Amino acid sequence: MNAGCLTIKELTDAVGGGLTPRMVRHYHQLGLLPQPVRSPSNYRLYTKKDVLRLQRIVALKQQGFQLNHIRNILEVEPEADTTVNLMGQLQLQYRAVMQQISQLRQTASALEGLLGRDRHCQIMQAEVLAQLKLLDVETQAGLGGLENLWSGLDAEIHTHSEAFSESLQRLLPDLSNRSEIEQHLISQLVLACGDVSLVSFVKLSRGAIAASREALSSRCQIVVDTQTVAAALDQTRLLHLGCHIETLIDNPHITTATEAEVAFWQHRKWRDKLPQVSKGCILVVGYAPSVLVEVCEAITNQKIQPALVIAMPIGFSHAPAAKRQLMQQEIPFITVAGTLGGGALAATALNALVESLIDKPDCHCYLNQSNS
Repeated sequence: MNAGCLTIKELTDAVGGGLTPRMVRHYHQLGLLPQPVRSPSNYRLYTKKDVLRLQRIVALKQQGFQLNHIRNILEVEPEADTTVNLMGQLQLQYRAVMQQISQLRQTASALEGLLGRDRHCQIMQAEVLAQLKLLDVETQAGLGGLENLWSGLDAEIHTHSEAFSESLQRLLPDLSNRSEIEQHLISQLVLACGDVSLVSFVKLSRGAIAASREALSSRCQIVVDTQTVAAALDQTRLLHLGCHIETLIDNPHITTATEAEVAFWQHRKWRDKLPQVSKGCILVVGYAPSVLVEVCEAITNQKIQPALVIAMPIGFSHAPAAKRQLMQQEIPFITVAGTLGGGALAATALNALVESLIDKPDCHCYLNQSNS
């Protein structure tokens, strides 16, 4: 046997990652791994170069790449180290995943257009049911066949307003294990963005609902990150409860996540306002992830003690990280995991909690009164 060479069993042990001799032989057949030299006894012999290539294949598989994608990557960069151009590889994988999500979203949209129809809109003719049997979630072929049916199905929408609650009953997953208030909160969040898949991303800590009700009933301070979020709050109910709204980034010209993020760090006065929030307040972050980062740090250092944090900032790195930090705190929270979020969702969450406490007053005179 050649010095420095490995048998197929020694190769799999060296690479690890659950690799087996059978998988190695499969990779040979697919062309992912070149055929090795043979010993006089006809054993496959592998070199350090083979170890590195297999380690790369295993790493790419763990990142979620399909074998045909891995073959393309190896053909373009056959000698590259496992860390070289990793960002480019991840970007390719991300685009492939997003394409799959887009296709599934189109399928989901078609199904929502059928399942979400209320009683008055259910013109379910035999032709439609036959087309549904042809619907293929793997491709867009089935979706195209439905397009010529929408005109007939949509004719009924001119006769009445949409029955949101009725539609949601068919589309939402089973929420029977959640309290009535949680079910209402989740339903309102879904209606605010029109995406039923949001349900799986909504995270509530134990006791978040109870903490919100106690704080709101105690005339707590409501602290929001931007005036855009403040404008979306149910001020009629909040003022009726005696809850004062305070804005951290108090500039009406700041309306986007990008502007809020930059402004929060450029103007120290707005960062200095955070430690001054009252104990037992409700913090609502709908745009700037750095506000949530600062909130988490202030909670950790016991500089602030909010009753509840509603955190739904937008962002692709800081926002998901800040939400994870929040979920590790002992403070009650409501958030939407990952990059999803926005001021409308954050305001909707608080409004749903307030709505569970008090019916909308008939008179809006509260808006013209002070909170004294």
